[in-house]
Amino acid sequence: MRFPRWLTGVLIGLIVLGIVFRFVNLNHKVYWHDEVYTSLRASGYTRGEIDQALFQNHALPIGALQQYQQIKPGSTAMDTVRSLALEDPQHPPLYFLLTRGWMQAVGAPLTYLFKSPLSVTRSLPALLSLLALPAMYGLAWELFACPAVALLATTLMALSPYDVLFAQTARQYSFLTVMVIASSFLLLRAIRLFQTAASQSANAQRHAMRHPKTWLNWGLYALAIAIGLYTHPFFGLTIASHVVYVVGCLVWEPRLRKQSAAMLKLFGSAIALAVLSFSPWLVVMLVNWRRAVATTDWTQVVPGLTYFLKLWGLSFSSLFVDLDFGFDNPLTYLIRLPFLLLTGIALYTLCRRTALPTWLFVVTSIAVPFLLLALPDLILGGKRSAVSRYLVSCYPGVQLAVAYFLAHQLAIKRVYSGRSRVLTNTHTSYTLRPTPHAFWQTWFWRGVLAVLVLASVTSLTMSALADSWWNKDLSYSNHQTADLLNKIPAPMVISDIGDDYTNTGDLISLSYRLRADIPLLLLQDSGFVTSQEFQTKIQGKTAIAFRPTQSLQQVLAQRYGKLTQILAVERLWEIPPAQLKKIDKNKSIKKKD
Repeated sequence: MRFPRWLTGVLIGLIVLGIVFRFVNLNHKVYWHDEVYTSLRASGYTRGEIDQALFQNHALPIGALQQYQQIKPGSTAMDTVRSLALEDPQHPPLYFLLTRGWMQAVGAPLTYLFKSPLSVTRSLPALLSLLALPAMYGLAWELFACPAVALLATTLMALSPYDVLFAQTARQYSFLTVMVIASSFLLLRAIRLFQTAASQSANAQRHAMRHPKTWLNWGLYALAIAIGLYTHPFFGLTIASHVVYVVGCLVWEPRLRKQSAAMLKLFGSAIALAVLSFSPWLVVMLVNWRRAVATTDWTQVVPGLTYFLKLWGLSFSSLFVDLDFGFDNPLTYLIRLPFLLLTGIALYTLCRRTALPTWLFVVTSIAVPFLLLALPDLILGGKRSAVSRYLVSCYPGVQLAVAYFLAHQLAIKRVYSGRSRVLTNTHTSYTLRPTPHAFWQTWFWRGVLAVLVLASVTSLTMSALADSWWNKDLSYSNHQTADLLNKIPAPMVISDIGDDYTNTGDLISLSYRLRADIPLLLLQDSGFVTSQEFQTKIQGKTAIAFRPTQSLQQVLAQRYGKLTQILAVERLWEIPPAQLKKIDKNKSIKKKD
């Protein structure tokens, strides 16, 4: 199975295009809440100490928040580990330590060169995401032993709107994708090399068990698992899919059944070694389990089945198309149906045409992680499976299935399946002749590939030009808030910690987009708004309340009258200036009396 040279050249060019998109407008989108916390943790701060310093009923310039996004003076890498252990134990420290090292190594020159500190923290995941491309090529080669499939799978990953989106996000998910693919490649490689060495004879099997290369191959797999666990706990979903795959192969594949005992010993040893190396952070997670649960309690919301179906469709189709017309707009889902249908056909074809070890690996890599998240959600409640970044373990399998299917449809042998004999004076030669039916069928699938590429490039272009995108979650509308506040004359932003304790992160997020001269008045308690000091601070300002707690909103309404909601999504309220003047006048009358 191979492609025409021109198609191979086009695919290589598309891979280069996908690499370029990872760095286009890197600093343009909203630096959202979770990205702020990446910088905060890497810098060695805790949210507790920041809240204590900020929410003290003092007015301060917006730029004062930026100091908590830079390396804390006098801190070390242990401060980063401590910050995570105390407040975010569900996040292992590896990626945050890499970010800290990156900030220290290239922070100053990159900030000076690109005039933005965002270029520092976002360039790291963009660079790490590039490692997924050769890893995907190697994984596809191990599965299919076909350069055409490997090249197409790499192209699909390079142009994937989802992968590019998270490659530009200062979180660990692009690196998690790398480790999911790399660990799968190393597992298949270790199995193949051991099977080749052990299948010759019983003595060869014993020799292969003791050979240094065998332990090296499985040791590399164990190392990849350990790195994956220290990147994100949900890497455990990939480990679960590997366990199901290996057990399934040993049960149903006759060629591997003879080496089942040795294979299980090597595989089990690799898993045990990786888990043992992860045990220090596992202890941290268990000790601070309540903190981890409290931090992720937003996943305990119980949505309806329709919500799940929408989010599952959006998540899996975002690998190929990511055009957003609104969550409740039917067009958002209709435009994605052909890509979901293509995925279904690809998986069916893969199961019909490939050997059990090949299709079983792809199916388990998709189904096991998905079911481990979806079934608890449906039975016990929660919405973890509706969060697209939690399904990272599933996505490479989808791309592999589609790559295999399209490569099979586009292969040269499908077009030129017959032979014609040519007689010359010296010899007889044979040339391939096209089969009309296969010829037109192949051009149809070339059109399908063209539509897929066009959808991906269009999605990438729209995303690159946008100020925000769906993955910004609760910070999605921060750019609208900043644009509005920047246009208001003499604004003063009033806020407190917030009902859901997310205001710290989103205020720092806003600091990247607000004018430097806009002051903040961060309140320790709602009672401060009734004081004369509060009125003095906001005198002559356009007072804007940003996501106030219910108690703060009630006190403001009682004190100053009905608040005007100027941006519903961000819960932005304006205190009526007429009411302020009325209160001041009444106070002056009381003083004269």
